[in-house]
Amino acid sequence: MNSTILLTTLGLSILILGLMALESHCTDARDERERQKRMQQHAKRKAKEEAEQLSEAVANAHKAVDKLNSLTGLLEVKKSIQTIINNVAVNQRREASGLKVAPMMYHCVFVGNPGTGKTTVARLLGQVYCGIGVLKKGHLIETDRSGLVAEYVGQTAAKTNSIIDSALDGVLFVDEAYTLTSGGSNDFGAEAVATLLKRMEDDRDRLVVVLAGYPDKMQQFISSNPGLKSRFSRVIHFEDYSLDELMEIFGNLLERNEYTIDPDARQMVEDMLANELQTRDEQWGNARNVRNLFEQLVRAQANRIIDNNGRSKDELQKITAGDVSNVAEQHAKAKK
Repeated sequence: MNSTILLTTLGLSILILGLMALESHCTDARDERERQKRMQQHAKRKAKEEAEQLSEAVANAHKAVDKLNSLTGLLEVKKSIQTIINNVAVNQRREASGLKVAPMMYHCVFVGNPGTGKTTVARLLGQVYCGIGVLKKGHLIETDRSGLVAEYVGQTAAKTNSIIDSALDGVLFVDEAYTLTSGGSNDFGAEAVATLLKRMEDDRDRLVVVLAGYPDKMQQFISSNPGLKSRFSRVIHFEDYSLDELMEIFGNLLERNEYTIDPDARQMVEDMLANELQTRDEQWGNARNVRNLFEQLVRAQANRIIDNNGRSKDELQKITAGDVSNVAEQHAKAKK
């Protein structure tokens, strides 16, 4: 009888252990199904987020191209940017067809005088690069010699690397880049250039660099270093604006800020700009000069309105010949 009880107890124990093992197996299977389900849901959410980000980036790229094409003048610049877009598009099609894709340099040199839109185009280029898959973010980091070169030994590389880190997945825009090598043999600018070249190689898939400056000085700068010459083969020229283009920019400023101008006053503005074009030097600011002139006219108009207690909508909008005369007198005094 004892043996029977023992066998029965043993059988029950085995049964219980079996049930427990079965339950554990079912629990493990259920947990695995839940884990797989969560992974699938996470993958779907991630795919949806990536699709939305891609869609947004493509939309921003289209907006950037539209913005670029809406800018006054810059016909050769627009053609150059479109060529970059076309090259990337063809490379993507070749890759999709199983063909080899030749390496492509995305770094650029922007040469031109001040006020010709170099910074604006660099910002739009970053957005375009993001939209066509070259960069993940496409943001623009602006700097110059002061942002890259330190005053003491051993600090320049760290300073340059810090700026580059902030530009990763975007565009680093270095204005007046030629000043990096204008300080002589004991200057730390050469260290900044060497650091930049190394990071361009190390982070080739995450960094686009745009160097900008005057045409002649930039040509000398690029030619002074084989590393620069090999990495910056794409040079985009920004021409000075013509008088008609300057007047178009002035008209856009008026419209954008809800101002109007008398015909006589407009002719006076055109005459002022024509004279500045004829006498321009290296410091001529192109669109920057037009913006400065517009701001000076707005200040002159404000003084006149307050003096005359003007309140009507027409008075608050209109720039007169008297306003232009006041600004012209200020220019004449400044030249003496």
